[in-house]
Amino acid sequence: MAVFTSVTLDDLSQWIKQFPLGKALALKGIASGIENSNFFLTTERGEFVLTIFENLDFAQLPFYVQLMRHLAERGVPVPAPVPNDRGELVVALHGKPATIVSKLDGSSQMDPQPVHCAEVGATLAKMHLAGQDFALRQPNLRGLDWWIETVPKVLPFLDADKAALLQSELAFQRAFAGGPVYAELAHGPVHADLFRNNVMFVGERLSGCFDFYFAGWDSWLFDIAVTANDWCIDLDSGRLDHDRVLALTRAYHAVRPFTDAEAQSWQTMLRAAALRFWLSRLYDLHRPREAEMLTPHDPTHFERVLRERIAVPAPDLTA
Repeated sequence: MAVFTSVTLDDLSQWIKQFPLGKALALKGIASGIENSNFFLTTERGEFVLTIFENLDFAQLPFYVQLMRHLAERGVPVPAPVPNDRGELVVALHGKPATIVSKLDGSSQMDPQPVHCAEVGATLAKMHLAGQDFALRQPNLRGLDWWIETVPKVLPFLDADKAALLQSELAFQRAFAGGPVYAELAHGPVHADLFRNNVMFVGERLSGCFDFYFAGWDSWLFDIAVTANDWCIDLDSGRLDHDRVLALTRAYHAVRPFTDAEAQSWQTMLRAAALRFWLSRLYDLHRPREAEMLTPHDPTHFERVLRERIAVPAPDLTA
C-alpha cells in the first residue's frame, strides 16, 4: 500500500462520475505496504478505498475482486467492490487498473491476544468454506513457482550462510510439494497475506479482513501457516506463542476440522510460509521499485522465523 502512482482530486473529478458515489471530497495516500498505490477516498456517499494496481494486470484482477464480492455475499467480513455504471469492478485510471472498495470499520490489532487470534482463526475457516464454490481459478502468484524463479535473483546479495539456508529450504519445500502428503491437503482460494495490519477489530470483535491482492489457489494449510507466523509470534525472536497458536488453530478447527494430512504437514507448512515472506522481503530490498512512500520490510525478521520453525516444534495442530 505504498504510492507509486500519484492521484489528485482533480484527476478524480470526471473519472468518479461512473460510480454511484457522488463527488470525491478527500483523498489521502496510504503509506504502509509495498505492492499497489492505495488511497483513503471520501465521497458524498461515504468512505472507501481506492487501489491502483502496479503489478497485476486487467486479466489477473477479476480473480481478486470477484473473490471479495463472492465472500462478501456469503457473509464473510471483507471489503465489497463498487461496480461502475457498466457493472465493471476494475476500470482504468492513469492507464492502470483501479478499483474502489468499501472501507471497513475498526482498526488493526497490533498487539494480539488469544481472543483476537481465535477471532482470526474462526474467520479464516469461514472464508475457506465460503470460497469452496468460487468459480475462478488462479494460482498463488507468490507460491512455489515464484520461489524457484526468485531465489537465483537474490542469492548474489547474500552471504554464504544465508544463501545456504535459502537454497536448502527451497529444496526441502520442493520435495514436500511433490510428495503424496501434500497431494492430500485441501486446496481452494486463500488470502495468503492475512497479517495483523490486514484485519480490523472493533473491540475484541473482528470487523473485517482486507488486501486480497496476494490471494490465489493454494492449500488452506498454507494460509493458516502464513496467518499464525504473524499473529502468534513474539516479533523480536520469531518464536511461536503457544497460547495464541492454540487459540487460532482451535477456533479454526471448530469451524472446519483439520485432516490427518494437515496435522502431519503443519510444521513443514509453517516453514513454507516463513520462506515465502523471507524471500519476498529479500527481493523487495535488493531489487526495489520506485515509489513515493515506499519503505521495504526487514527481511531479517522472517529469516529468524524460518530458523525458529526449523529448530523448534510447533504446538500440535489438533491439540
